[in-house]
Amino acid sequence: MKIAIMGAMPEEIAPILEKLGSYKTTEYANNKYYEATYKGIDLVIAYSKIGKVFSTLTATTMIQHFGCDKLLFSGVAGGINPSLKIGDLIVATKLSQHDLDITAFGHPMGFVPGGSVFVEADKELIALSKEVASELGKTVQEGIIATGDQFVHDEKVKENIVKNFNADALEMEGGSVAVVCDALDVPFFILRAISDTADTDASFSFDEFMVSSAIISAEFIMKMVDRIVE
Repeated sequence: MKIAIMGAMPEEIAPILEKLGSYKTTEYANNKYYEATYKGIDLVIAYSKIGKVFSTLTATTMIQHFGCDKLLFSGVAGGINPSLKIGDLIVATKLSQHDLDITAFGHPMGFVPGGSVFVEADKELIALSKEVASELGKTVQEGIIATGDQFVHDEKVKENIVKNFNADALEMEGGSVAVVCDALDVPFFILRAISDTADTDASFSFDEFMVSSAIISAEFIMKMVDRIVE
């Protein structure tokens, strides 16, 4: 078994690399991939850079070039469900691309012919995350994550995303990673810690809480790996 652990920014994978301590760095396709052995299984860790294009490239590389057969995503997101507060954890049940728009041709937001509005995450990994949350004494909310190539800090944009997708959280990579994993038949799990509330103060909140939220998400992901290798 080889597990991919992915984030979008250096801060999202730094706690994982710190825990591993020793790893091999491989440069490929204008990015760095960190390979390590952990409790008898192979891990490949990388941050993709921000956005759907880079995350698609990185996820595809981890699966096709490095041979990963599961993908876990650790990162941060903006919360748009009022029940989500900064530092809370959300597990994606399904993901969409909120900025994918060919409604001019009569299709719903997020849909393209040959695709679907939503891609569902792996149910077994979601079930495992509930066990991990219980062990850690944490509350993890399941919900819909909407992905787009913009950092949302506008109330009207947020309202439209809720209207079209009933989303609980917003970020910039999960939906594209989901499409890759679904197409290549690789089970995936996407965990986000809330770093801001996707409102007019989002840029301030994000800067302040991104690092601490990323650490929370990364710690949870490593506990997931512990359970997978048991």
